[in-house]
Amino acid sequence: MLGRLARSFATKRKTTQLKDMLHSNELQFIMEAHNGMSAVIVEEAGFKGIWGSGLSISAQLGVRDCNEASWTQVLDVLEFMSDRTSIPILLDGDTGYGNFNNARRLVQKLEQRGIAGVCLEDKLFPKTNSLLDGAKQQLADITEFSKKIEACKEQASDKDFVVVARVEAFIAGWGLEEAVRRAEAYRQAGADAILMHSKLSEPTEIQAFMKEWNRRHPVLIVPTKYYTTPTDSFREWGVNMIIWANHNIRSAVKTMQHTTKLIYENQSLVPIEKDCVSVKEIFRLQNMDELKKAEDKYLKF
Repeated sequence: MLGRLARSFATKRKTTQLKDMLHSNELQFIMEAHNGMSAVIVEEAGFKGIWGSGLSISAQLGVRDCNEASWTQVLDVLEFMSDRTSIPILLDGDTGYGNFNNARRLVQKLEQRGIAGVCLEDKLFPKTNSLLDGAKQQLADITEFSKKIEACKEQASDKDFVVVARVEAFIAGWGLEEAVRRAEAYRQAGADAILMHSKLSEPTEIQAFMKEWNRRHPVLIVPTKYYTTPTDSFREWGVNMIIWANHNIRSAVKTMQHTTKLIYENQSLVPIEKDCVSVKEIFRLQNMDELKKAEDKYLKF
């Protein structure tokens, strides 16, 4: 039975897969990826969805998470990720890279690349990362952002393309009442779900919002800062989806720093070889076997 359900899920359009996850009776999880290789790894681990993290994509390009990478450069990365995976990708689309017109063109281009949805945050372009200490977080006008959500939903040619509205009221220090007011406005504007964000080290803001929200619409959270909270607590509060938002890039950076330092200090590969995957494993993740079979078919004549 489980095998049949998994196959049925995999045959659905990526957009439908993501939408079904948001409306599942069980808490769902999506994992950060930032390039084609990490996207393959996320799918192979068993995750049913990928978070196209703005922080991680910009970091692997070596720039700041302040819209320094253009939206077309982000699209190039997403195309590699989408081509190599069969599970849906939800893009961290920042503010939509401008006004409603920029945002709806983004949706058009995401659909062309097989991306299942986009998450837009109610801040001003260019954005500042929400977890940056001391940074001023300027929020968009509620009506303007609601119209941006509406424009994106109307632009989507696939009715199941997901538009998530990310509420930054807690990040800006505006409190519960404003968070609920914004979330409700975006729900009425047509958002498929609400992402409620908090940078506190404990989940009091999220818990308060979930109680007031009372399961009226799907909710995603990003527990990067309040990571010690038991996952069952999120289930009890009615959270629909958890985003593990940046841990692949963070763990990769730690490993690369360690590896590079050891090679530099020892002038040898001996200390690190045992901790590296084989070159054959890289070939496997690159799907080299498919090319070998294709060469046998098309180059032998």
